[in-house]
Amino acid sequence: MVVHLPDETTSFVGRAAELALTDTSLEANRLVTLTGTGGVGKSRLALRVARRAADRYTDGARWADLSTLQYDRMLVATVSEAVGLRDHTLREPVEALCERLSGQRVLLVLDACERVAGSCADLVADLITAAPGLSVLATSRRPLGIRGERVIEVPPLPLDGEEEEALRLFRDRAADAAPHTPLDDPAGLAAAGEICRILEGIPLAVELATARLADSTVEQIAHRLASRVTEPARPAGGQAPDEDGDDAPGPGPGRFGLLVDRTGWPRHHRAMLTAVGWSHELCTPLERLLWARLSVFHGDFTAEDAAAVCAGGPLGEDDVARALAGLVAQSVVGVEDPAERDRTALADAHPDAAGPAGTLPPPGPRYRMLATLREYGDMWLAELGGQGALADRHARHFAGLVRQAYAGWLGADQVAWYHRMRDTHADLCAALNHLLATDPERATEMVGGVGFFWTCCGHLHEARLYLERALAADPKPQPDRTRALWALGVTLVLQGDLDGARVLGERCAAAAWRDGSDESTLSACYLQGLTCLMMGRPLAAHALTEQVLAALPGGPFTSQSRLRCHVVEVFSLTALGRFTEARRTAEELRAACAERGEYWARGYADYQLALVHLFSGHPHDAEGYARSMLGGRDALLDNFGTALGLDLLAAALAAQGAGERAAHTYGTGQAFWRTVGHPQRGTPELADVRAACERRAREAAGDAAYEAAFHRGLVDDLTTGLGRALDGHLPGRTA
Repeated sequence: MVVHLPDETTSFVGRAAELALTDTSLEANRLVTLTGTGGVGKSRLALRVARRAADRYTDGARWADLSTLQYDRMLVATVSEAVGLRDHTLREPVEALCERLSGQRVLLVLDACERVAGSCADLVADLITAAPGLSVLATSRRPLGIRGERVIEVPPLPLDGEEEEALRLFRDRAADAAPHTPLDDPAGLAAAGEICRILEGIPLAVELATARLADSTVEQIAHRLASRVTEPARPAGGQAPDEDGDDAPGPGPGRFGLLVDRTGWPRHHRAMLTAVGWSHELCTPLERLLWARLSVFHGDFTAEDAAAVCAGGPLGEDDVARALAGLVAQSVVGVEDPAERDRTALADAHPDAAGPAGTLPPPGPRYRMLATLREYGDMWLAELGGQGALADRHARHFAGLVRQAYAGWLGADQVAWYHRMRDTHADLCAALNHLLATDPERATEMVGGVGFFWTCCGHLHEARLYLERALAADPKPQPDRTRALWALGVTLVLQGDLDGARVLGERCAAAAWRDGSDESTLSACYLQGLTCLMMGRPLAAHALTEQVLAALPGGPFTSQSRLRCHVVEVFSLTALGRFTEARRTAEELRAACAERGEYWARGYADYQLALVHLFSGHPHDAEGYARSMLGGRDALLDNFGTALGLDLLAAALAAQGAGERAAHTYGTGQAFWRTVGHPQRGTPELADVRAACERRAREAAGDAAYEAAFHRGLVDDLTTGLGRALDGHLPGRTA
């Protein structure tokens, strides 16, 4: 069972009745939607329910955060990522997702469906029809309106009764925010109860109030909130500096109410508005300005991102750091440490996989605003003006980040840049959308740079969508357009559209000739050579790369495109049976990659060395190279490359007579192939090798043992299965 759910970073308070109702509703209904006002705790309740219910589902529970979505067309990609699908086919994304889930018994949580309500309803209807073992738990400010939907409205926390859950939450969060706050005396308890009453027990509102305990007493908070609710409806208190540094008035009466109505909040939004507006009022002017500007981010962000995008006018870079710390202290902005992504474990398992230290600093904390607070900030930003200028700065920053990542891909920071691009995916898409509308030429440059990362991440449908949009919007010939053509061609190869890739390769070669650029020529060579390999024409691939590399001499690391051409050269030599040349070329390439800490090309050099040793009758050596390749693919989270490597490792084990271990590895490989939507892929000459090794493994193990071992590998969760392949602790008899 696999559980992919967010961590619970604070204690869960109360909700016993709602937990029981939602849990029993999931047993009786395949779609349960938790509705309620923003901040009422729908997401937190869904997370707790999913964690408790996950063991009832053979394939566990998956979480899809829809709160960052800008457009409906990103919905399927987001859900696909959540369920581990990185489709490499030409199918419609919805079709691929339906097939992925069709044989699973899994709980899928869709959080914040109101962002894309109509498309979400259509998608859920399709998924439930196609996947009989699927259950969906959704959160939304309004029902999805699908037949068979069980709607549960999440109320605020109770204000009275034996539990007094709102007061329990206040005390719990107060202990975190200000541990020495006296809440045991009657006056303090009464004031805390009054705060909860004013805020109607809405959890987010209560948490915002407790954040003020660092500089206010409970009685002071209660008094200030009471004075606010006696005033006429005023959505935002206080003022923020405008773009020139002067104080600007808050949004006019009713403005936030219109926002609330438009996004479908039920009742209780007035209390939420009171808490948010009051928190806003107590911020310093620069904190309020930063709150507004941070609403431009669609996903989480770093302090460096905030400074680069939000600094300006009265808000200097140092001011951004101080204001960000203030917003974190007031629970307006959340913060979390990045996931552990160092290479320690990989280096321990494969000492030669660790290259030189990179120059990128380790990832720092990442920040994020809840959707409710981001909407409030966006409303303020609209009042202050400058939305277009801020969107320009946001796009400029992320376009610059892509340039840095592209330039840093060849060195020891490759893995770090890969994860940086993955972490900023939502904002990369937002920046591209803005540039496509305002500056197509810069959009073409950006998407050409990020396209290769997206193909590595498995975002093929998104890569194709944005590349095609950029090329249509910017028809002017230029090297950036040639790079975008190349990236689109590589995307088509990985999707299996070899005829389309061949046409794009010809267009790319013609564009490179017009550019007069060596890099463009090498890019076109890589695309055409890769296409030839996948079409079963290794002689044509070798002739092309040999000709271009001879005409443009230089080392493999002179440029990215040259390095990729050397990869095609090695593949073609192996496919042609020129094993001595292939081995020498691959060893030279591997050594150069290891010296620089490069993983992507190094993995394919390992792959070819494993093949050469397998073909040459040295399966033990092939096993070592296959495991080395898998370590690099794991560092880059490359499911396609991992599937290739597992098939090769299984073949090496089969050649050594380890039938059950080979079968188990083939099963794990099949599980990875399913995540990319292909049964098995690779260059055509590998099919016979794979078939022969599978027969050998079956003969060594016997049919029953082979099938049992294959099934064990297939049903292992991916992390466990890959871990066993990497460390060699595979179940089954050896030769």
